[in-house]
Amino acid sequence: MPGLLPFNDNLGETIPPDTPHAVSVSLPTWSANVGYEEGKDWVVSKMQCGYPRFFIHKSIQHLAEIIVAKYGTPHEKAMLFPTHAVALRCVDFLSRQHPPTHPHTFRILDFVPSPTDAASVDHKRVQPRLSAVVYPKEHWPTAKVFWQHTGDGISSRRAEFCRKALEAGQLVERSAITDSMRLRKGPKRYQRLSRETNVLDMHENGDASESGTANAQEPAQFVEERFGRNLNVAFAAEAKLAIRRRIAGSLTANVDLPEAMEKPQDEASKRHVVGFSVDDVYLYPTGMSAIFNTHRAIMTARGMMKSISYGFPYVDTLKILEKFGPGALFYGHGSSEDLDDLERRLESGEKYLALFCEFPGNPLLKTPDIRRIRALADKYDFAVVVDETIGNFLNVHVLPYADVIVSSLTKVFSGDSNVMGGSAILNSEGRYYDLMKHALVREYEDNHFEEDSVFLERNSRDFVSRIERINVNAEAICEVLTKHPRVKQVNYPKSSPTRKYYDQCRLPSGGYGGLLSATFHSVADATAFYDNLDTCKGPSLGTNFTLSSPFVILAHYMELDWAASYGVEASLVRFSVGLEDSEALKAVFERALAAIPAAGVSST
Repeated sequence: MPGLLPFNDNLGETIPPDTPHAVSVSLPTWSANVGYEEGKDWVVSKMQCGYPRFFIHKSIQHLAEIIVAKYGTPHEKAMLFPTHAVALRCVDFLSRQHPPTHPHTFRILDFVPSPTDAASVDHKRVQPRLSAVVYPKEHWPTAKVFWQHTGDGISSRRAEFCRKALEAGQLVERSAITDSMRLRKGPKRYQRLSRETNVLDMHENGDASESGTANAQEPAQFVEERFGRNLNVAFAAEAKLAIRRRIAGSLTANVDLPEAMEKPQDEASKRHVVGFSVDDVYLYPTGMSAIFNTHRAIMTARGMMKSISYGFPYVDTLKILEKFGPGALFYGHGSSEDLDDLERRLESGEKYLALFCEFPGNPLLKTPDIRRIRALADKYDFAVVVDETIGNFLNVHVLPYADVIVSSLTKVFSGDSNVMGGSAILNSEGRYYDLMKHALVREYEDNHFEEDSVFLERNSRDFVSRIERINVNAEAICEVLTKHPRVKQVNYPKSSPTRKYYDQCRLPSGGYGGLLSATFHSVADATAFYDNLDTCKGPSLGTNFTLSSPFVILAHYMELDWAASYGVEASLVRFSVGLEDSEALKAVFERALAAIPAAGVSST
């Protein structure tokens, strides 16, 4: 088994080290996390990256600055999105928060392939496109809220791809295109749409096939150096199809893309719902985008009604329900008493759009009574949306109880902490299936950037074997923490009072996942432990290496008392357990526990 990833104690460096598109950043001490939340320069100035929805990647910032310098004024900024439709939603959000004083307060610039660029009519190549929302600088906090909550901004790879095209004159602002430019045509070889579908035949551009020498290269070199602007549309489409097949459970083998396309469906592992197919799996640029757009689709299908947020939620899920719809009924404890209260409301005639929950929750790892929720939904007519990111479909089978399952593919599905992605799955037997299908026909856009899809497909090939190993390691760390007197409470599905609800959906071969947390007797105890814990330390979860974080400090620093009222205390440390050697990992945790002063056990 792999050893420990070298502990990265360099504040602000990418996790993993030297990873241009990393989705985590090193915050190696408790004070560094506090400093980040308080915007202290000694922390923020060293940040090379951050979790992409919270810290806009520098390549995206750079491209936005280029666009504003050319098309805006010194008093403006820009937010970048993959399509005009997403940009329109951002403008609508800004306009509702800050009614515009004139028609051009908020404007959209659409960037499209230049008609004078020969490659722009080569339909085999991925083409650069994006839309920029230009707005007054003073509205940056509101624009950032939209970016963070929706997860619909462009990825750092798309930003780099489009910046290079813009600088080369291959990407232009739509309004600048003249009739004379439209009439110009490129070389004859680009004027005909090729009917060829063999995406691995790239010898025209001097590229090796994936089954040849290119397959042995590192992914970054394989995609960014070998393909450059020649990334093949059909090749990326096959990568997306392979991803969707893995999410559907019909592709479990660790095989290269050509074999994945030819391999018959794995019926034994396929999600067992009548009529379910890969066509019921939808890709999104991030997990939060999957939640945001699922909420939009349900409102399109069923109308504008309040939703229910059940259980202590990941921070942005509740914000989406509150800010992008009629509001939410919040049950932060996720208890049976909460369901009793909900049932009384429903019985009295209250109507709701959907109930959103996580299986299990984050960071307390409590599992909702999904069977009772399903029964209430059937009786009182509301949809059920389950976030299975933490449990994941190799451990639990929750589709029969949900109308929609959402998940962040950024996490354990990828594992490498270098690409974002999300998915939504429709239950083909759900009562709203036809309505949702029709809504998605009108609303759905596949905005997962093709280069990101290639990375995600490669990362996810060994998903099955990684989950098995991570389950074993997490249970071992749970045992270490549970036995230690310095730990006030361990939160893990296996040891939780709600284990029975988890077990009702646990597959015969499934475990309890790789996420757990520990609440300490005081923040001082937690600080001593965290500062001496030799794992990678930063935001995100589901990584192939163990990643630790003072989650409540990062996610709820401005609302610590509110979080504590739901049992989510400031002294909580969350662990996403990786693939390391079990004994070596246990020793790392034991050394950190030993660093807590003896008097800390009785401190307050």
